[in-house]
Amino acid sequence: MKKLETATFGAGCFWGVEELFRQIKGVKETVVGYTGGSAKNPTYEEVCTGKTGHVEAIQIKFDPKETSYDKLLDVFWIAHHPSQADGQGNDIGTQYYAAIFYHTSEQKKVAEKSKEEINKKLGGQVATTIQPAKEFYKAEEYHQKYLEKRGGMGYCHINVKEILSSITHK
Repeated sequence: MKKLETATFGAGCFWGVEELFRQIKGVKETVVGYTGGSAKNPTYEEVCTGKTGHVEAIQIKFDPKETSYDKLLDVFWIAHHPSQADGQGNDIGTQYYAAIFYHTSEQKKVAEKSKEEINKKLGGQVATTIQPAKEFYKAEEYHQKYLEKRGGMGYCHINVKEILSSITHK
């Protein structure tokens, strides 16, 4: 049996972010949910109030023999606007802030190096946070694989096809 690793990212509305990561070779499972806050078992409606401290996030199980945490971070940086605090695109609010939630000291080190490189490119404008992974609460079932269930239809702050095209042409 393969040993899978876990990565957790907040990059705005989780629908498009999940669809993007589902397409990455080596990603074996994706789950959208809420993390980073203090409320236990929050609902979507509670998270949207901004009072729970949670962010919409994606938790990824990946095979490190097929893809690296570094590569997942590369996709993460493309999937959001790192200089935009408390929101992504038209989604504004604390539940949409961008964050890397590390699960190991190695992930923390790799994430910090990655952020430093992006920060240099953007002239010190990165608002994306790096923090230890907290309890992850799975979002309601209707949020899981939302865009896949709707044939790609639905609001999304990222263009999944465009990003995938740019990644495969590098």
